[in-house]
Amino acid sequence: MKIEILGTGCAKCKSLEKNVRQAVSDLGMKAEIVKVEDMNEIIEHGVMVTPALFIDGKSVSVGKLLTVEDVKKLLAVRK
Repeated sequence: MKIEILGTGCAKCKSLEKNVRQAVSDLGMKAEIVKVEDMNEIIEHGVMVTPALFIDGKSVSVGKLLTVEDVKKLLAVRK
């Protein structure tokens, strides 16, 4: 599983990355977690508002700071 966190480094983006890492750890999952901060790459994903979360190339959240529990729910359906 590949998880991408798209954001330029703002507080919400950093918090989302922390929450994703915690959720993956709590669930005992193996995942490649990638932080995408390059604005051109973010735009290539079609994202205009950050933070954004992609799982296996699919957008699952844009413009929201998800909690650890929110992320766990998204990951659970993809196990």
